[in-house]
Amino acid sequence: MTIKEIAQLAGVSSAAVSRYLNGGYVSEEKKEQIKKVIQETGYQPSAQARILRTKKACLVGVVVPKINSESISRVTAGIEQVISRRGYQMLLASTDNNPEKEITYLKLFENYPVDGIILIGTVITGEHRKFLKSTKVPVVVVGQYTKYANCIYHDDYGAGKAMGRIAAQAADGGKVAYIGVTREDKAVGISRMDGFCAGMKAAGAELSEDYIRQAEFTMDSGYQAALELLEEKKDIRVISCATDTIAAGAIEALLSHSRREIPKEAENAGGRMQYILSSSPVQVTGFGDNQLLKAVTGGIPTVHFGYKTSGIRGAELLLDVIERGEKIPIEMKLGFRVVEKENP
Repeated sequence: MTIKEIAQLAGVSSAAVSRYLNGGYVSEEKKEQIKKVIQETGYQPSAQARILRTKKACLVGVVVPKINSESISRVTAGIEQVISRRGYQMLLASTDNNPEKEITYLKLFENYPVDGIILIGTVITGEHRKFLKSTKVPVVVVGQYTKYANCIYHDDYGAGKAMGRIAAQAADGGKVAYIGVTREDKAVGISRMDGFCAGMKAAGAELSEDYIRQAEFTMDSGYQAALELLEEKKDIRVISCATDTIAAGAIEALLSHSRREIPKEAENAGGRMQYILSSSPVQVTGFGDNQLLKAVTGGIPTVHFGYKTSGIRGAELLLDVIERGEKIPIEMKLGFRVVEKENP
C-alpha cells in the first residue's frame, strides 16, 4: 500500500498524509481520518523511503548490560516512553555485563545506522572513551558519569553515605559487613562504597577491611559472599549490599545459615524468609528498591533511584541532539530517596 492509496481511502491529499507521517501540521479532522485508515489497513511506511526523505532512520540503539534486571527494565521503559511518543523505534542489545560486547554493539549501531545511541553504562573502559570521543553518532550514557558524552547519572556517593549512617545505627555497636562490586564500575563499585564508608564514619563507626566482600551483579554471587561472611564472622549485625539483587542472595544465605527452628505457620518460602528476617540479629540492606524483593520480604532498608526518570531524561536529551542539533554538553545528576523500612 502506498501513501497515495492511504490518501484516497482517507479522503485527503497525498501531501497531507506525508505531513502526518513526518510530524508536520495537519488539521485535527484530517489527522483523525488518516489515523483511522492507517490503523484499519496496518500500513507501515517504508523505512528506506523515510531515510531518503528525512535523512533519519527514526531508530535509537540502546545497549544494556542485561535484560533480566528490574532497574534496567525501568530505565528502558522510560526510554521507550519518550522515543515511541516522538515517532522513533528502539533497537535493544544486551551484553551480559561484557565490556567488549558493549563496544561491539556500539560500533554495530554506529554503522547500522541509527540516529543515536543510549548506553546504560557499567564499566567505562579506554575503548569506551575512544569510541565516545570519535563517533559521529550522538550518544547519551545513562547510569555513569563521563566527560566524553552527554550523561545522566545518579548520586551514588550521596546514597551510599545515607545508607552508611543507617547501617552504623542499626549495628548498634556490632559489626557491619559490606558486599560490593568491582571498582571498575565507578558508580556502584566506587562512589556507592566510598559514600557508604563516609556515612559510617560520620556516624562514629568504621567498615573493617576483613568484613568486605566483592560479588557479581547476581543473587547467586551475593549468596556466596554473604554465606562466607556469616560462617567466618560471628559478630555481624548488618550486611549492606551494593544492589538489592545481591541483597536477595544475602537474605537467602541468612536463611541457609540459620539454625533456628522454623514454625509450621512459616513453612512456605515467603513465611520462612519473613520469620528469619524478623528473628535474626543480622539485618540486610541494599540499593535499588527492588519491588519483587519488597513483595517477598516485606521490605528492607534500601535506596530508591529514579531509574525510569533517567531513561526518560536520557531519551529526551538524545532526541534533542538528533532533532535540534543541541551542542551544549549536558551532565545531569539525579537524586535518590532512602527507604528506611525495617525488616519485618
